[in-house]
Amino acid sequence: MRSFCLLLLPALVAASPVFILGEGGTTLTPDTAANPASRPVTDSSGGSADQPDPSQISISSVGFSGSGCPQGSVSTSISPDRTVVTFGFDEFQTYIGPDYDLGDRTKNCQLHLNLKYPGGFQFAVLDSTYHGFAQLDRGVTGTFYSTYYFSQDASATVTTQTSIAGGGTWADGQVYTKNDKVPTASVIYAPCGATGILNVNNRIVLASSNKTATGQVTDDDATVAFTHQLHLGWKACNK
Repeated sequence: MRSFCLLLLPALVAASPVFILGEGGTTLTPDTAANPASRPVTDSSGGSADQPDPSQISISSVGFSGSGCPQGSVSTSISPDRTVVTFGFDEFQTYIGPDYDLGDRTKNCQLHLNLKYPGGFQFAVLDSTYHGFAQLDRGVTGTFYSTYYFSQDASATVTTQTSIAGGGTWADGQVYTKNDKVPTASVIYAPCGATGILNVNNRIVLASSNKTATGQVTDDDATVAFTHQLHLGWKACNK
């Protein structure tokens, strides 16, 4: 399992738990200093009325399965401010071309993220970032799909996608960073009154209009792992 730095960073099969990972003051502007009533309400632990204390947020467990994430090939981390969760994949690799099987054109991974956090708050995925390496001939397109939902309400889902069109500099291969924002009207928050288990169904698909063209979305080398970052938004319940 390769370790990696926190880099800028897809599905649909059953999963089982794999990893168990262990578990601020406010800056005042001149206006808030002069008007105490406008200052955010904070608690003694470093949180506020609108934001939970980061020290009380941790990853309880992560489950994953799929052709793009065999056991032992995924790592997980969370940023110090608890707003970015990063998944690193060693084997989320897709290929297309005359010498590859049809099954190599798409890979998937389903993730179950269980966060521990204080009651009275909820979180949502606001956007995500994919980071890795792609080599795509002209006529080849690589598309990243991500579907998000919480176990407590599987009927409420949101799916986003972003693509890379081959040719030009992509024909020689290069590192990419693609951002995928969830539309504001489609953002889904974890339920209040219960710890929300976030499900993320990721899929990479390669398609080609040229039968002789080749392409791949993969790791470049030991320094460029394929990563998928989830950017989280937190808020108090009933806000």
